[in-house]
Amino acid sequence: MEKIPCFNQYIQKSIIDNWDRDAFTDFKGQTLQYHDVARKIEKLHILFESSGMQKGDKVALCGRNSANWAVAFLATLTYGAIAVPILHEFTADQIHNIVNHSEAKLLFVGDVVATEIDPTKMPMLEGIVYIPDYSLVISRTDKLTYAREHLNEMFGKKFPKYFRKEHVNYYMDKNPDDLALINYTSGTTGFSKGVMVPYRALWSNFDFAMNVVGPHLHAGESVISILPMAHMYGMAFEFMFEFLRGCHVYYLTRVPSPAIIAQSFSEIKPKIIISVPLIIEKIIKKKVFPKIQNNRMRLLLNMPIIKDKIDEKICDQVSQAFGGAFYEIIIGGAAFNQEVEKFLHRIKFRYTVGYGSTECAPIIAYADYKTFVPGSSGRAALHMQVKIDSPDPANTPGEILCKGPNVMLGYYKNEEATKAVLDSDGWFHTGDLGTMDAGGNIFIKGRSKNMLLGSNGQNIYPEEIEDALNSLPMVVESVVVQRNEKLYALVYPDFDMMKNMGFNKDDLKTVMEQNRQNLNATLPVYSKIAGIEIHDEEFAKTPKRSIKRYLYS
Repeated sequence: MEKIPCFNQYIQKSIIDNWDRDAFTDFKGQTLQYHDVARKIEKLHILFESSGMQKGDKVALCGRNSANWAVAFLATLTYGAIAVPILHEFTADQIHNIVNHSEAKLLFVGDVVATEIDPTKMPMLEGIVYIPDYSLVISRTDKLTYAREHLNEMFGKKFPKYFRKEHVNYYMDKNPDDLALINYTSGTTGFSKGVMVPYRALWSNFDFAMNVVGPHLHAGESVISILPMAHMYGMAFEFMFEFLRGCHVYYLTRVPSPAIIAQSFSEIKPKIIISVPLIIEKIIKKKVFPKIQNNRMRLLLNMPIIKDKIDEKICDQVSQAFGGAFYEIIIGGAAFNQEVEKFLHRIKFRYTVGYGSTECAPIIAYADYKTFVPGSSGRAALHMQVKIDSPDPANTPGEILCKGPNVMLGYYKNEEATKAVLDSDGWFHTGDLGTMDAGGNIFIKGRSKNMLLGSNGQNIYPEEIEDALNSLPMVVESVVVQRNEKLYALVYPDFDMMKNMGFNKDDLKTVMEQNRQNLNATLPVYSKIAGIEIHDEEFAKTPKRSIKRYLYS
């Protein structure tokens, strides 16, 4: 394996090289330049040191994306402590469990989380810090109380004239296998596990991004952070890479509604866009399809000479919806709807679909939009090896295995779970099923734990059925479940469309029954749907917008 450089040196270098550039902006709020970030990091280092924090101690962070969240995370790594980012969507009990399980000494909390948690249920904590201003919510040691009360005074004594570039001097990780952070999985199957991410995995993901996206994204350019930073996908590719590149990261500090996302794209015009499928699908299905799925447009699209010009115009309009200035949109985190993907490919939209997991911090596979094969999830990423555990990888789905510096150390305090996914040769068993063509392109078929067994032993991949169903009229999302050897589809319908068309419940049932018949006409006998059940509310989802299917099976 090649020599892996110290990761924290990249943080230090970026701060010094981009000293007077904008670093973080809370959308419609404060902006921190790189020197402001350095100053805040230094103050947090003084707080850590004065309160007795040791290298290797755990610091948990739980709150919505914000400039101050990013600073607290960077301060933790560059002090030599271990970060424990926690998704703010987790329940109070989940937060308590993660803080206790990780043995965190400090917990940084956002404004909403601060009102939901119960400090008495986290007895090992020495203090809770409020992310918006770094004030103390609770302190259980005199050292921490004193340090926070005298922080500005201590900073002034340490830097009596003024704080300069040459004062930036961070902890340098020496062993690539040293633990950098513990990331607890959102887990569509229930219980979260603490993924131990080493410094080598952070470096490897950064180096990958520098090689594939770096040439198209430069210091001073803008990006938008939509995905939660506490999730490895958002952390690696909407925060760490851009910060180390010298970019300006905008945070949508509240729940990113479609209106806010649209406004931010229009105003900020990001140079690269990282997204989960749901965001793209909603924009395409709500804003684009209604304009092009009328009889007049269908007629024009059947005329070859005119079709290309119309597709070009549609592509330009869709691009403008995302700000118009991006190199490409990278989609990942969940399955992408095939109807939407076919449409984007047809109009030559600049998109690609990647593949990863928290256990790989996160990247496993990727391809630039120019070489991306539609329907795939890219090819093995830089520094990574990928193989399919199947006698015929091109035609018979098998478990996707990967190996390389991105792979985690294991699950924190859970040897049994670690041994179940990391074999003796270092291959990580993803639990995903897929095929791989001769060009190395990976095609994901579904989760092995989601796979259903037909009455005659046939393998049924519910995600494939759901993808086809989600493309049918008035279906927003669906979950396919098995009951007594029969398959049923639970559907959350498009109630807005139902209302606009003046449909009642009986009309909706008629549409869904027609959908069932049309779907079954395309499916083999063993995977036909016996019935459709309508759900009045969206399905519960993980923060990366995967349906928590274990709640419905």
